[in-house]
Amino acid sequence: MAEIKVFDFDNTIYKGESSIDFALFMMRSNKRVILYLPSIFWNLLRYKLCIVDREKLQAAITNAVRFIVRDKDEFLRLADSFWKKNGRKLDKRMLDRISADDLIITASPSFLISAAGNRLKTKNIIGSVLDLDKKEVAYLNFGENKVRRYRELYGSESISCFYTDSFNDQKMMNISDRVYLVKNGKLRRIK
Repeated sequence: MAEIKVFDFDNTIYKGESSIDFALFMMRSNKRVILYLPSIFWNLLRYKLCIVDREKLQAAITNAVRFIVRDKDEFLRLADSFWKKNGRKLDKRMLDRISADDLIITASPSFLISAAGNRLKTKNIIGSVLDLDKKEVAYLNFGENKVRRYRELYGSESISCFYTDSFNDQKMMNISDRVYLVKNGKLRRIK
């Protein structure tokens, strides 16, 4: 059975929180985002402190998406434009570790991460799923949901290395042979 490397995205490959940066980027064309910034930052803080409830987070994101998304196509165009500006925030040292068979697994929306395209060196991306037609979170890829989705797609395939910035990924750490914490592009092996 093959082994793969698995990478978290935000603060691991991407220098920052891509969803927050995308919300700030969207403000230029959609001022309604401003009304949800306090909620976005509050939930991000709770996420970073590992005290967020997945169902409450999913409800908060769905509420924001329903209010913010006016046009699905506009949203997708903005994601492409976002990467033209923010591609510089991808950590080259981490990108150099990724091969085509590796996987990026993230709580960020898959449409946003996939829009980064070839910059990521892999097309294997598991992220949260936003149904932009229904304007809701269809699947929040967070906590134990990351492991659930990984197992659905990869079965018992071994994870040789897992790279993350956060103990929010403890469930993924538990199923990985080696684990590296990433901080400012520097690695520290913890398992």
